[in-house]
Amino acid sequence: MKSFYLTDTGKVRSHNEDSVIILANEDGDYLLALADGMGGHRAGEIASSIATSYLSKHFKETFKNMSKEDAIKWLREAVKKISTLIFKYVDDHENSKGMGTTLVVCISTEKYILFGNIGDSSGFVLKNEKLHKITYDHTLVNFLVASGKITEEEAKNYPRKNILMKALGANDPIDIDIFDCDTQIDAILLSSDGLTNMLTEKQIEKVLLGDLTVEEKVIWLVRKANNRGGLDNISVAYLERKKEGR
Repeated sequence: MKSFYLTDTGKVRSHNEDSVIILANEDGDYLLALADGMGGHRAGEIASSIATSYLSKHFKETFKNMSKEDAIKWLREAVKKISTLIFKYVDDHENSKGMGTTLVVCISTEKYILFGNIGDSSGFVLKNEKLHKITYDHTLVNFLVASGKITEEEAKNYPRKNILMKALGANDPIDIDIFDCDTQIDAILLSSDGLTNMLTEKQIEKVLLGDLTVEEKVIWLVRKANNRGGLDNISVAYLERKKEGR
């Protein structure tokens, strides 16, 4: 397996509020996590860092030989702990009020693959040369489509497209949506909306299917998002599960 991640400020924002990690343990299990922070006074980058830092430490210390059921429990409990840490930080730092973060996570093992998300950062898999979105965005526009208030066509140009219905630091209590995924896949991709708002899934798919190294694919995705405006921070975490190849 090969992996790479990259986060970029983009062309418009003054600083980067995203945080990304990819970790592997001695059993060959992988944790990919991406958090897109929000809030003034640079509080968004603190919220996203709290999320990925806790997951990193917790994974290194506790994730060993877990069944799928235990991994789901592990992930739910980790998210509750992250939520507690963010709310405590806000209580201790008044100027950070309103800070929060999205979170998308993937646990990849030989026996199972799990995705989890809160907010509008996305998880995808590449299978049979097709990109498939696994996660569901917790946005107002998705809620309106699901409830029949607007059509999917109307959603494409909806003026409040990125309003979140769910985020760490905004909802208490909070739970993470978890998706059980087929292990017979070629690759895993996590991204912030800074990528998916700039590139279509077809454009992303074309890069991932190109004759490039893992690192080059990630760099090209970020570069293309910037070339199309780079309106937000852009973050990508990518893992190829193929045993053969580069």
